[in-house]
Amino acid sequence: MDRPTLVRQFNRFYTRRFRLLQEGLLDSPLSLTEARVLFELAQGEAAASNLATPLELDPGYLSRILDSFVRKGYVKKQTSNDDRRQRRLSLTKAGRTLFQSLNAKSQQQAAAMLAPLSESDQAKLITAMNTIEGILGSTAPREPYLLRTHRPGDIGWIVHRHAVLYVEQEGWEAEFEALVARIGARFIEKFDPARERCWMAEQAGNIIGSVTLVKKSERVAQLRMLFVEPQARGLGVGRRLVEECIRFSRQAGYRKIVLWTNRTLIPARRIYQAQGFQKIATEGDYETWELSL
Repeated sequence: MDRPTLVRQFNRFYTRRFRLLQEGLLDSPLSLTEARVLFELAQGEAAASNLATPLELDPGYLSRILDSFVRKGYVKKQTSNDDRRQRRLSLTKAGRTLFQSLNAKSQQQAAAMLAPLSESDQAKLITAMNTIEGILGSTAPREPYLLRTHRPGDIGWIVHRHAVLYVEQEGWEAEFEALVARIGARFIEKFDPARERCWMAEQAGNIIGSVTLVKKSERVAQLRMLFVEPQARGLGVGRRLVEECIRFSRQAGYRKIVLWTNRTLIPARRIYQAQGFQKIATEGDYETWELSL
């Protein structure tokens, strides 16, 4: 089946699953589009001219929806104090009551959809949703991210995400999960906070990337398990994580950083090369890189 057909198939499933084709959304008198307009108005006062662009609606169509809301008593219009030519829009008591009812029903619907799923399946679903949103919304402004050191549970997350995505996206065998699990276990058991680090990248409370730096010898550090979630690629997360490894290695007194990678991981190899790493050995698909500090 070709890709456009698969996209359309998913769209049909999604609209059925969330009952978006019903005449009234969630047993309300509003269509899906009208509900979206109501949601935007519930965020605070707005000018009609400022609603069309974020909602991607034709201004004429939006105007008819707003006029209908005014007639039904959901919205009131007031002349702006700053610009007499502008009309400010806000929800009436009836409009806010309708919004609160819709919002509660929408929350209940989402909770009911998740309830039969296991914790693992719920996590997979949310990750898939984040991936779709991240890829399709890649031209939109993104929230900043922050770096922090690891906390209990983070190494397990690193092992899990490596195993899931590299097996799915690269087709690697299950033995890769065992390898990453061994690396993660050794990091926890032998962790030397003076000379080793793990950094986690977070965005809006979600982990979007990670890397570890471990002691290979007194003079040599090893960069391991660099990873960036698909929806966060393009934000410079990988570059920033590698820069942190380099900065810390210099402070800790290392003279060199080495790393091991696969020749198929093109984005990671580009990051290493841009930071001055040089490929020093190749064995099949596997490469060893190093950086003198």
